[in-house]
Amino acid sequence: MAAYYTVSMYPVQFSVDYPDRPLDRKSTLLRVFYVLPIWVVLAFMSGTTYAFGLEKVSLASAQVGGVLFVPIVLMLLFQNKYPRWWFEWNLALMQFTNRVVAYMFLLTDVYPSTDEEQSVHLDIAYPDTEWGLNRVMPLFKWLFAFPHYIALFFLWLAMIVVTILAWFAILFTGRYPRRFFDFNVGVMRWGNRVASYALILVTDTYPPFRLHDDDRP
Repeated sequence: MAAYYTVSMYPVQFSVDYPDRPLDRKSTLLRVFYVLPIWVVLAFMSGTTYAFGLEKVSLASAQVGGVLFVPIVLMLLFQNKYPRWWFEWNLALMQFTNRVVAYMFLLTDVYPSTDEEQSVHLDIAYPDTEWGLNRVMPLFKWLFAFPHYIALFFLWLAMIVVTILAWFAILFTGRYPRRFFDFNVGVMRWGNRVASYALILVTDTYPPFRLHDDDRP
């Protein structure tokens, strides 16, 4: 995974490969219809209205059908453990969700795979529960992350506007404007870090208020 990420101390890394060829205009034009089948698959896997861990999370997220949250809170609180297979399930579901979201927002015209990484890269370090996680913090992280929820609400609105502009650009030129692309990837990166901190509880390091990677000025 190291080939896809710049050096950074933050334990959640996200990137999307910029398309090295013109994007498919027909796929772009009809994307809202093309994405529906895979979105249904994601909905059944999640068993919830969970959308990228940022907007709506129902109680079903605590069950085995979606992102495991409440069981991890209890396991960390009482046993100071984060079972590896629970981590791998949450990571795989987030990776799949990101592929679907990236496809929906036109960042790629390759249909999302349920298991292959493709051009969307999400890497999360497995937590060291003994030294890296405070067993009481899961009770409060959702509250501490509240400023991020507000910022991300407006960033997601901006992302929708940027995607509409990119939609027209792709239809006319076949290219996703690089600044638009970087902005949308940055919003997704920010969202993944907040979700990893407040929802899947893999780090106690507070997410940075930035769109870009940590090593950039």
